Amino acid sequence: MHSINKIGKSFWYITPISETDRPILGMVVGNNKTLMIDAGNSEDHAQYFVNELSKMGIGNPNIVVLTHWHWDHIFGLSALPNTVSIASEKTKKEMEKLIPFSWSDEALDARVKEGVEIEFCAKAIKEEFKNHRDIKIILPDITFEKRVEIDLGGVTCIVQYVGGDHAADSAIVYIAEEKILFLADCIYPNMYAEKQNYTIKETLRLLDELESFDADTYIPSHQKPISKEEFNQEAAKLRTIAKYTDTCRGDKQKIMKEYKNHVKRELTEDEMETIADFVNGY
Repeated sequence: MHSINKIGKSFWYITPISETDRPILGMVVGNNKTLMIDAGNSEDHAQYFVNELSKMGIGNPNIVVLTHWHWDHIFGLSALPNTVSIASEKTKKEMEKLIPFSWSDEALDARVKEGVEIEFCAKAIKEEFKNHRDIKIILPDITFEKRVEIDLGGVTCIVQYVGGDHAADSAIVYIAEEKILFLADCIYPNMYAEKQNYTIKETLRLLDELESFDADTYIPSHQKPISKEEFNQEAAKLRTIAKYTDTCRGDKQKIMKEYKNHVKRELTEDEMETIADFVNGY
């Protein structure tokens, strides 16, 4: 089940659900305008969030920002017809590619076979859209190239294109007054590949960009919000594994040995998976 939580004075979010790949959605409430972060993986998802917030006296969003093109962040946009949608130019281009697609089980299975779709997403779409499959791809109203600043009245959202391995079109949202950095999926590996992977250069570039924001709370879309300390630990892990992947020339056993010496303990499952992702990207 979802729950609706609040951080600071102006930020609300809905918790994720892994079975149907529902990510965290955010709502930033200013004195003049309300901005929603991501449109959800279905109309039901978007509507549930908006309806629950309306019970708390929060009106429908005026603006919705799409962080990247993946289905679980955009399929709910058709439930927000009176909301102005904003995305990076790259996100719009990727969404345009989805318009001709059919979303029937047969079409999804065929795209998985072709390598266009991944099994995990196809399965989650079937689970989320059990009773009906009337998916409409709605393109964003406004696009930006690098950065857009939105004043909601007493609270400012900086929407910035950052890219990354997970989705080359990824954008983040920085809620300045709350020191919240909504990461969405940008820090995750690339799943739309033969093998899930991280690349050294892209990971290090992305971390440099994310670390330029003065944030206390970080929101990765498919986990729980994390503190600055937890984010720094995650960044250090990625940087260190990237470094050893480079110096060990992608040799998995050598990387594991180096990293084990570095942390002075046995490796966790998460660390081993991250090493495998870097090896795949190498």
